Amino acid sequence: MLFMAETQQVETAGSTTGAQAGKRDRKRTERLARQIRTFADAHGGSAEGQLAHIGRGRTRIALVGADGEWGNLVADTFESAKDAADRAGLALHDDFDGELAAKVRTGRYEWSRMAGIQLGGPANA
Repeated sequence: MLFMAETQQVETAGSTTGAQAGKRDRKRTERLARQIRTFADAHGGSAEGQLAHIGRGRTRIALVGADGEWGNLVADTFESAKDAADRAGLALHDDFDGELAAKVRTGRYEWSRMAGIQLGGPANA
């Protein structure tokens, strides 16, 4: 009987920690969804994207605005990235090639740096 009581205490403590982690994950997902909507609003009112695993469990959300501008966000998990994209109404593609890649507009910044831009980075001119 004593063993059972100890097990219940451990489960209760674990549940609190799990609940706190779940709340933190939901807040991060909501923030990602807001960032996706803000990007879409700033770049023609809509955006499309693609999700890709980048290692250590993290997922890149590649965004392409209606005006061709693009950027990236990173989510802690694939599930969080997918949920944020769904909440934001982001049209997702399976691959970042063909139709989606053709919509990307590059500028001086990419050509000079040979790299992509992050959200909040310098604008293409």
